[in-house]
Amino acid sequence: MSEKNPAVQMRAVVGIPDITPGDNLSEHILTALEQMDLSLTDGDILVIAHKVVSKAEGQIVDLALVEPSQEAFELAAQLNKDPAKVEAVLRESSRIVRVSKRPDQDEGLIIAQHKLGFICANAAVDESNVDQPNHVILLPKDPDASARAICAALEQATGKQLGVVITDTFGRPWRMGLVNVAIGLAKVPSTVSLAGESDAYGRELKVTVPALADELAAASGLLMSKEGKKPVILFSGVDWTAAQSSALDLIRPASEDLFKQ
Repeated sequence: MSEKNPAVQMRAVVGIPDITPGDNLSEHILTALEQMDLSLTDGDILVIAHKVVSKAEGQIVDLALVEPSQEAFELAAQLNKDPAKVEAVLRESSRIVRVSKRPDQDEGLIIAQHKLGFICANAAVDESNVDQPNHVILLPKDPDASARAICAALEQATGKQLGVVITDTFGRPWRMGLVNVAIGLAKVPSTVSLAGESDAYGRELKVTVPALADELAAASGLLMSKEGKKPVILFSGVDWTAAQSSALDLIRPASEDLFKQ
């Protein structure tokens, strides 16, 4: 944070209705902001939970229409899962990284690499915040493109220079609990290199590269709530410079995987 921006403000954008396929999400955001008597300003960043984006784009699957494969039946039996949901996971995955079921678990766990490259539980196939029973939500087909489209629409409507981050909630291999991470970006840098700058004691920084997009995503989780229907968080005062960015830049290359077996 620079001296010119000594404080960052976060506001939950309230009043966004339940989103259905085909909805114009940017219009809903602008209407909600107007009802809150808020105006977007240059440099504002909107952090958006992917589920409203996925719903608007129709990325919803009725499990009753999914025909499980033999692999899905076998994994479902091993993990005590719904074979249709396992099939949905397989279809969203490029590979299964690990499966596990402990004695204290009702259902086992599938860690998969999503077709986009993200490694997460169930290839991000999720049943929460779906208003129809036996349906699941998938990630947007191209979260970066989704972020860019929303950002462009908001900028055109307001005349302001903005950024957009689309998030999902991931677990972490060596830490407990879940955090929001960036899966789609428009203009917001994925990372910011501080190499060549100095710390508070004058020591030169060599390899410090904060993941700005993930920091914003994680912070948004303080105001987003599963039950509160607050899928959009407005950040003001963030010190950032617009860039050609992609959330895929945050995926560590396989060549740098120190734990690959």
